[in-house]
Amino acid sequence: MSYINANKVLPEELIKKIQVYVNGVNLYIPKVLGRKGTYSSYRQETEHRNKEIYARFQQGAKVSDLAAKYYLSDKSIYRILGQMKET
Repeated sequence: MSYINANKVLPEELIKKIQVYVNGVNLYIPKVLGRKGTYSSYRQETEHRNKEIYARFQQGAKVSDLAAKYYLSDKSIYRILGQMKET
């Protein structure tokens, strides 16, 4: 899990209100179920990348070349290919 500085994503007034209750401690705020978060585009980018990897593999690209191009391990490429083959 990574942390984001509250100053970068929350308004100053809200930070001051939160500090009244928890000043200087790490606070976990759960996501709202059924709602996409701030980083929802990550899922779309990953899906696009995986489709691209699968298409290149079908066109004859080697797993080791795909791994190098996308900065992934061979094992990750095989996992992606397996997932894309199922869909």
